[in-house]
Amino acid sequence: MTMKKFYFFLALATIFSLPFTVTGQNLVTNGDLEQWDNANTPTGWDLAENISQSTAEVHGGTYSAAQMSASSSKKFRQDVQGIIAGQQYTISYYFYDNAPDAKTRIWSYWMDTDGNYLDNDADTLRPADYSTDKPSWQHFNITLTAPANAAQFRFEVRVYHQDNTDGGYVYYDDFSIEAGSTNYPEPTNYPTNFTATASGVDITLNWVDAIGEQLPGAYLILGHEGTSTDFTPPVDSVPVANDLDWSDNEVAVNVSYGVESYVFSNLTPGEDYTFTIYPYTNSGANINYKTDGTPPIASTQVSNIVIINQEDFESGTLGTWTAYNVTGSQVWQNYEYNGDKFAQMSGYEGGSHENEDWLISPQMNMTGFTSVTFNFTTAYNYDGNALQLFFSSDYDGTGDPNNFTWIDITDQAAWSDGSFHWVPSGDVDLTSMAAQSSYVAFKYTSTNEQSSTWEVDDILIYGIQGVGIPETDRENVTLYPNPAADYFNINVDAGGQLNIMDLAGKNVMTTQLQKGSNRINISELHPGIYLVRVKNNDNKILLGKLLVR
Repeated sequence: MTMKKFYFFLALATIFSLPFTVTGQNLVTNGDLEQWDNANTPTGWDLAENISQSTAEVHGGTYSAAQMSASSSKKFRQDVQGIIAGQQYTISYYFYDNAPDAKTRIWSYWMDTDGNYLDNDADTLRPADYSTDKPSWQHFNITLTAPANAAQFRFEVRVYHQDNTDGGYVYYDDFSIEAGSTNYPEPTNYPTNFTATASGVDITLNWVDAIGEQLPGAYLILGHEGTSTDFTPPVDSVPVANDLDWSDNEVAVNVSYGVESYVFSNLTPGEDYTFTIYPYTNSGANINYKTDGTPPIASTQVSNIVIINQEDFESGTLGTWTAYNVTGSQVWQNYEYNGDKFAQMSGYEGGSHENEDWLISPQMNMTGFTSVTFNFTTAYNYDGNALQLFFSSDYDGTGDPNNFTWIDITDQAAWSDGSFHWVPSGDVDLTSMAAQSSYVAFKYTSTNEQSSTWEVDDILIYGIQGVGIPETDRENVTLYPNPAADYFNINVDAGGQLNIMDLAGKNVMTTQLQKGSNRINISELHPGIYLVRVKNNDNKILLGKLLVR
């Protein structure tokens, strides 16, 4: 028989008559392999290739797991939860290998919350060498410190063929992972600067790690839908497992000390979320939460507003919009005045000229929304035809727009009254026309006798997703002055919460409103287009667009 190389430079011991005992909580589910769903599936194990229940060779109890070698490696594993970064763990299991046609080794990983592998302790957990044959139980036993970001441990062993022969068996029993015996007191302090920031349908929590005489080993984050700040605090000696299923409106997640952030993804548009954070030490039955005093609370709202298209022309071009010239030599262009850039069209060049010129949006998918709204601003001067506004669901994106079907929606917008006075369009409702392939366009015409100059800026097309704001509970709100620089005013019939979101859907400002007139300081906002959402205490939703200069 060719001997296999023995890879355990760790402590390896032959089992004596005394039974193996543990002094702490074993994090491995059914580590003693006494529970089986069927003859080939031990309860609680995630992968059991070529595994069968055995009484032939047993280290302790009634059963062990026999694993037969094959032409390729076969795996036996469990993803162990409850790992805390920085905590010491003793990793242990027993194996019996006396078969000339099988060999085994451990092949395990620390993992983060999302199941990503961490490379730490590779030589120990994923050794190059294999077991040796021995007619008795052998013991793998090592104490390691869980690395930063560790939250799980993939406890995996494998069986391999030997000398090109297979069909032999190795046996496993009494898997365990136990936290070190040091029992630390509860953390001295809570983390600080605990914040929740929404961006799109994600919420990012950030905090500054707790300091003090006793540092935490990790944090428990609890979250729920809504604005309530009432949470049931965790109880010492009772670990709270990760639960990221929002179906019951509540979640829990354990995050290692030193990470200082966590992202909750794919949340419900338009919903409020509130979170709290508890630092703790130890694990298992020794877990010690800090629950006295006041734990930090953070809340925010996930936007249900999706930006379909926006264009401020500050790039010096027409941006995502396209000019199409039907008649005449003059065309839509980017124009700058007093530092502000916008789209401009005039049929005047040394005199008036006949023109037909379109400024056309990109193709837009407007389906899947309960409403779609179009906002823009215009300015004009000089005598000539009025600018027109059209919608199409069959335009091909490149051809002469006159060869396609367009719906005239000019009368749905407010327009400049002349003298280059900028006027907001108000809300142009595109909901009833919304299609998977949607276009909107401005149509300019002039004659040889008259040619006005029209300017368009601050284009914004946004949709309200179907969850979060019933149509009957949604109203528009007036903000003034608008555009604004340092502040704007808003008048509401009931108090509530105001959120200002940028065009990426990120919440950039939250404040509380009182019934009546409110003056909102926006001096720290950068120039641009923002969406304002108010949810008042009567559950009415107010929406508006804010231009910050």
